[in-house]
Amino acid sequence: MALAAACSSSGTDTAGPTPDGGSASTVSSGTAVARGTSTAGADVAVPEVARLEGGKGVPFAAMPAALADEHDYVEEEFVLSGDATSYDEGGPWGTDGRWTATPADTAPYTTRILVRRPADPAAFDGTVLVEWLNVSSGQETDVDFGHLNPELLDHGTVWVGVSAQKAGVEGGGAAFDIPGVDPVPLVEWDPERYGELRHPGDDYSYDILSQVAAALRRPGAVDPLGGLEPQQIIAAGESQSGARLATYINAVHPLAEIYDGYLVHSRSDGGSALDTDTPVAPPLYAQIRTDLDVPVLQFVTETDLFGLPFIEARQPDSDHLRTWEVAGTAHLDRGMLDYRYAVAGLDAPPDPDPIVERCGRINEGPQGPVLRAAFSALRRWVAGGAPPAEAPPIEVAGDAVARDELGIALGGIRTPAVDAPTVVLRGDNLTSTDYVCVLFGSTAELDPAAFDARFPTDAAYDESEASSLEAAVEAGFLLAADAPQG
Repeated sequence: MALAAACSSSGTDTAGPTPDGGSASTVSSGTAVARGTSTAGADVAVPEVARLEGGKGVPFAAMPAALADEHDYVEEEFVLSGDATSYDEGGPWGTDGRWTATPADTAPYTTRILVRRPADPAAFDGTVLVEWLNVSSGQETDVDFGHLNPELLDHGTVWVGVSAQKAGVEGGGAAFDIPGVDPVPLVEWDPERYGELRHPGDDYSYDILSQVAAALRRPGAVDPLGGLEPQQIIAAGESQSGARLATYINAVHPLAEIYDGYLVHSRSDGGSALDTDTPVAPPLYAQIRTDLDVPVLQFVTETDLFGLPFIEARQPDSDHLRTWEVAGTAHLDRGMLDYRYAVAGLDAPPDPDPIVERCGRINEGPQGPVLRAAFSALRRWVAGGAPPAEAPPIEVAGDAVARDELGIALGGIRTPAVDAPTVVLRGDNLTSTDYVCVLFGSTAELDPAAFDARFPTDAAYDESEASSLEAAVEAGFLLAADAPQG
C-alpha cells in the first residue's frame, strides 16, 4: 500500500494566542499544571532544525489534501539533528512503574518531524500534540492523528509526528505482516529528500522524543511551529509506540520533565526496553507510576485486554491517571484503515480489500469518537481543568471478555454502538486466529431472536439508544460533534 498523499500549502509564520482558559494553574487535587515554555525540560538538549523539502515534493504519509483544505491547515516537514543520549536501568524495575534511568552513551542523529498547524495563527488553541509515529508495519503510520484529526483540526491543535525509531527511518522490518502494506523506510521511499537521515538505533529514541519538545519550546533560527507559542505539549503513542511511551513516562519523564501530559493508546502489559539488546523491559508487566506530576490517560480497546495483554497492568485511577476501556472496539479498525487509504490517495477502499479478504468483516466500532473525547478531556485536564471522568472496566470471565447474549462486551465505556446495536462489534476476530486479524477485531450480524428479545418494540430500541447517547455525552465519553457516530 503506497502511503503518500498530496501535501498542503505553507502559511504565515506568526504567533498565536493562548489556549482556551489560559495557562494552567493549581486548582485542586487531580488538576494539572502546564509547564512554562521557558523552564520545562531545561536540561534537554535543543537540536538543530532545518526545513526539509525536495525529492518528490511531499512528505511520506502526508495529510490528505482534503483535510488540509477543509480546515485551513499547513503541513511542513523539518530535519532535526544533534546528539542523543541512551539510558541504562538505574536499578531494579518493579511492577509499580517507579523506574530509574541513568544516561549511558551518546550518538549523533538526523531525523524528521512532520508539523500540521493552523494557517491562521489566531486559530491556534495553544496545545501541541506530539505523536510517536508507529512503525509496527515496517513504515511510519500516524495512527492517532488518523483517529483524532476531526477534533484536532476543528479545535486548532497543532500536531507533530516524530520519526523516533530506526525502522521508520532506515528500515529494519515489520513486527507483523499487514496485507496490502509493502514496508518502506523513509530513506528508500525518497532518497533525494530523506537520504541524509541517520538513526543510531532505538536506544536513543527516548531522548529524541525529549529533544523534539525542546525544539518546539525553545526554537532557534528555524521555528517548526512558525512562531506559535505552545502553552502545553502532550505526547501520544499507539500500540508499540504506546509501550515505548509507557517506558518514557516511567523512566525518562522524571529526568526530562518536558511534556505536560500523555495519551497512552493501546499499550501492552509492560513497557519497551531502554536497551534494544533486551527484548522486553523487565518486569513483564508494569503499571504507570503514581507519583507523576503530569496527567496520563490510558486508552484501552477490547482487543488490548487479552490480545496484548493489558489486563496484567490494570491499576486504579489516581490524581494523575485515568484509564478508559471501551466496549466494542478493536486495536485496529475500519476507521483507521479508511484513513490509511485516504493517505494513499484513494477515495474508497480497494475492491477487493486485502484486509477483508484475509480477516473477514473487521471492527467498525466507536474507537475514533471515544478517543477524540479522551483527548479533549486530557487537553482540558493538562490546562488545569477538571480531570476526565472515571470509567468502569470491561468485565472479564476467566481469560476472556465477558459478553451478553448478543455477544457484546459487558462493562467498560458504553456507547449506542453497543447499547443499541445494529451489529455485534468485538475486539476479537471471528474469522481467523491470524494475529493481524485478531488486532482488527470483527463486526458480525446480530442474532434476530436475541435482538427481538432485547428490544421487543421500536420504542424500546429508541429508548436504549437515546439513554446511552445521553449518558455517554454527559460523562464526556462522546463529544457532541461525534454523538451521531457513537
